[in-house]
Amino acid sequence: MVPVLGRYAGLLATGLLGLVVLGPLAVLAPSLGALALGAVAVAAAGLLQVRTATLKARCDKLSGEVDLLSRRLLKAETAAVQPRPETGEAALRVEIEELSVELGLLSGIVRDLTTVVGTQDAEIAALKARPEPRPALPPEPTPVPPAPALDPAPPQTRPRAMPPAAEARPVPALRLDAPAQPHSPPMPPQRPIPPRPASRQADQQPGSEAEIIRAFEGDGLEIHLQPVVTLPQRKVTAYEALARLRVEGRLTEPEAFLPVLERYGRTTELDRRMLQRAVVVVRHLARRGSETMLTYGLSPLSLFEPGLLRELARATADDPALAGLAIALPQASWHGLDAGQRGLLAPLRGRIGFSLDRPDDLRFDAAVLAGLGVGQVKVPAQMLLRPGPDRGHLSDIAIEDLVPALARAGIRLVATDVVDEADVPDLIDLDVPFAQGAAFAAPRPVRAEVLAAPPPHEPSPPPVEPEPERRPFRSVLRRAV
Repeated sequence: MVPVLGRYAGLLATGLLGLVVLGPLAVLAPSLGALALGAVAVAAAGLLQVRTATLKARCDKLSGEVDLLSRRLLKAETAAVQPRPETGEAALRVEIEELSVELGLLSGIVRDLTTVVGTQDAEIAALKARPEPRPALPPEPTPVPPAPALDPAPPQTRPRAMPPAAEARPVPALRLDAPAQPHSPPMPPQRPIPPRPASRQADQQPGSEAEIIRAFEGDGLEIHLQPVVTLPQRKVTAYEALARLRVEGRLTEPEAFLPVLERYGRTTELDRRMLQRAVVVVRHLARRGSETMLTYGLSPLSLFEPGLLRELARATADDPALAGLAIALPQASWHGLDAGQRGLLAPLRGRIGFSLDRPDDLRFDAAVLAGLGVGQVKVPAQMLLRPGPDRGHLSDIAIEDLVPALARAGIRLVATDVVDEADVPDLIDLDVPFAQGAAFAAPRPVRAEVLAAPPPHEPSPPPVEPEPERRPFRSVLRRAV
């Protein structure tokens, strides 16, 4: 009430003054009162017009300010919606990386599909070139005596001598009514079509591939460890996990069974099983307090299986003891990494080690390898000591400077396949810090009790405190008395 009266106090005072002045004047002199009232009305109209003009000017100014504010707000919203140049570049880079991953996976699938289609075409051509078996002719009226050289068994024992595949095959309709001829040899069973073309060596040894696959699917796969020693002290600092397959009691090298597994598409399964056993060995070494590193060489085909690397990334994230594990890839694989494969290897960097093995030449770019996270390079001793006449396999720098150049980038060089003891002094002269081979120790299998060790158990919960014993109130009173 008080603010309202204060706001309109002038008008109220003017109205009361006019009423006090004009009231008696209108009674005493009506004409003068009318003139005074008209003058007051004119003055009030003038004041109202002036106030209206002032308010209009203020409204126009306020409208302009509101318009300016709305333009600024619209400009701010537009700037907020549109990405900044650096933000847009980062988002574009992320999208390009995702597209590169998808393209890498699709290229691997297309490559495998091309190989399968080519294999099927070759098998179809081989089946078309195979001569069709001639149908059996009906028996002649005169019986032919059995040939002892071809069929020494009597007719009654023939079904037992036939192979299972021939017994399961249906008999042609032409021979339903004809009697069994003792001299007609059984038709050979149809040979199953292998999934991939076999090599000449496999053709010379029929059944060897089936034995390899059977041993691989069974318990024939073994993990062997070969130590990596320092020079010249010969102290064991690392191990390399090597796959061995026991086929029919014979221990075979990877050169014998790995091509078969590649033709049947089982290399990823081989790497997955070997990595599982390598993880067990690394955990065993960590429990013993050893700082030795374990390296396993992945197959290049496993780079096209993102599930394997993602499983390894999850395992290393959950278990920090796997920092002693290192995976090795060939030099050609490191050179041919696409954006998708780099994205799969990025979560593993810093958690496990990376190594380069199976080099084609000595042209190592230490800066690029260090940027990829490679901390170890394995080179055969023959390539270091006897490089041969091919200059394309040599490095741009001298072999004596190769070890320091890699060491400046934090990469250590390991000489592998050292068989002759006479090569050890030459490697020491080249300042090679580490070596591996039969001259120091042969690969040995891992003990069964190490592989059978249980997984790391979770910490047991704290023991529960026993509840206080409840006693009747009478025993308490009895003690008090």
